[in-house]
Amino acid sequence: MITAAKLNFITSNHNKLAEVRAILGNVVEIDSQAIEVPEIQGSIEEIAKEKARCAAEAIGGPVLTEDTALGFRALKGLPGAYIKHFLSALGHDGLNRMLDSFEDRRAEAVCTFAFCRGPGEEPILFQGRTEGVIVRPRGPLNFGWDPIFEHNGMTYAEMDKEEKNRVSHRYKALVKLKQWLEEGHLYLDSAVALYIIILLTIELHHYLFVKSFARFL
Repeated sequence: MITAAKLNFITSNHNKLAEVRAILGNVVEIDSQAIEVPEIQGSIEEIAKEKARCAAEAIGGPVLTEDTALGFRALKGLPGAYIKHFLSALGHDGLNRMLDSFEDRRAEAVCTFAFCRGPGEEPILFQGRTEGVIVRPRGPLNFGWDPIFEHNGMTYAEMDKEEKNRVSHRYKALVKLKQWLEEGHLYLDSAVALYIIILLTIELHHYLFVKSFARFL
C-alpha cells in the first residue's frame, strides 16, 4: 500500500467518521476536521461540489465531504438536500405529516461524497442511492431520520450496523469511492506532478549549464 498524506474528512459526526474509517481505512489514512462552510441553494450535486471547494480552500489540501438527501416522491424530491433543516424544524412526526395527504410514501435516500484535491481543483463526486418508504418512527431515535426510513420491511434504525451497511446509501457511495482510491487515482496526479517536476528540474539544470558554458566562449 502506498502511504498518502492524510485525507481530511470534514465532519463533526463521530458515527460518520467511524463508518468512513471502517471502509476506507486500509486504502488511505482518514483524519477529520470540523469547519464551517457556507451552504448554497441548488441541486444535490451543486451543493456537494461547492461544499468540497470551500473546505479545500479552508484546509489548503485534499478533503472529503459528505452530503445526505432524502427526497419524497409525492413532493417531487423535497426535502432533498435540506432534510437536516426539515428534521430539525419538524422532527420525525412532522416529516410524516408532510405525507399524510398522499398515498405515495416512497422516498429515496441519497449520499454524495465529494473529493477535492485542493484549492482551485474540481471536486469528484461519488453517489449512492437507496429506495424506501416513510413510516412512523421505529427503532432508536438518535441517528437522524433513520427511524422513519424503511427499506425492505425494516427502518434503518432497526437494522444492525452490518445489515444497514449492506443496503445504505452511504455505504454504496463509499464503495464507489473506495474502488476509485484502490485504482490509484488519488496518487496518479501526484505521480504525474512529480514526473513534471523532475523534467523541469532537468531542463533548468541544462539551461544553467549552457548559460555558464556560454560565458567562456
